[in-house]
Amino acid sequence: MAHISRVSLLVTCLVDQFFPEVGESVVRVLQRLGIQVDFPQAQTCCGQPMFNAGFHQEAGRLARRLLDIFDGSEYLVAPSGSCGSMVKIFGPGLFRDEPELHRRAQELAGRTYEFSQFLVDVVGVTDVGATYSGKVTYHASCHLLRELGVRDAPLALLKAVQGVEYVPMTQYDTCCGFGGSFAVKYPHISTALLDDKLRWLQESGADTLVANDTGCLMHLQGALHRRGLPVKVMHLAELLAQERKA
Repeated sequence: MAHISRVSLLVTCLVDQFFPEVGESVVRVLQRLGIQVDFPQAQTCCGQPMFNAGFHQEAGRLARRLLDIFDGSEYLVAPSGSCGSMVKIFGPGLFRDEPELHRRAQELAGRTYEFSQFLVDVVGVTDVGATYSGKVTYHASCHLLRELGVRDAPLALLKAVQGVEYVPMTQYDTCCGFGGSFAVKYPHISTALLDDKLRWLQESGADTLVANDTGCLMHLQGALHRRGLPVKVMHLAELLAQERKA
């Protein structure tokens, strides 16, 4: 396991506003591994919603603020493939006509990791000392898989949790239908994708669904609640935060 003393947490808007327990879980897991976590309270949105809506100038202003806030961070960890991909993949392109900002954005991109990616690829750990009893399946979020290319790390961490019975879900890597503003602009397509995902979830026999992005979790959790389906929804960080007794 690599010795890493400190990271900075990019908490994301959805975690900050709706799922603070996810951010707290990330901190608990990292601290258990001996890693201290900085949380700059001045941080705001990474700019992704504006970027996706075509407002690149507005997204650039937020991205520049992010550069200033996390300029001294050795590592930037986000519990989201979606926001992670904004910083790593799309952030530098916002400053292609501003060489110094472009350089800083590229450097920050190189120091930015999604949570599971950081644990497996940087820290070099899959067993973080977690325990959970239940049949657990996994939904692969689109940005995490297709933009960051993170496929194996979440499953390796999940399967190492003591007491977990992992049950695969058909087309676990198919979109759940959220996609941010996509679900608002194209509700019928979004609902059709969601219906398929819920059917596959029920067929898996899982009592717990895990994913790495709170947007997907919010979308799936809402549908499960409305339909009265007894499946618990958790961010991977929440699962990993449940510490194994000595």
